[in-house]
Amino acid sequence: MQLADLQVIGDQLALKWQGGEEQFIALEQLRNACPCASCCGEVDVMGRMHKGPDATLNEASYQVNQLHMVGGYAVQIFWKDGHSAGLYSFDLLQQMRPSN
Repeated sequence: MQLADLQVIGDQLALKWQGGEEQFIALEQLRNACPCASCCGEVDVMGRMHKGPDATLNEASYQVNQLHMVGGYAVQIFWKDGHSAGLYSFDLLQQMRPSN
């Protein structure tokens, strides 16, 4: 599925998918699920997990400075605390839909 539009509305990211489906994700949920190697870790060739130190989050950590589309598959969020390493794939964003 392709993303038609996105914008921050209050404390949520509003997404509109091609086909008209809309989705809202809390900014706090997005930041806490940051997919970058520093936040969630990455496995080296020997199978060992490497992760950066736990970040101290504050109010700015949950506020968006900018949004950038990355190709046709992801969104890069630039948070007001300076963090911007995570690429939120469209698949990841769709997985954040509330379960029914």
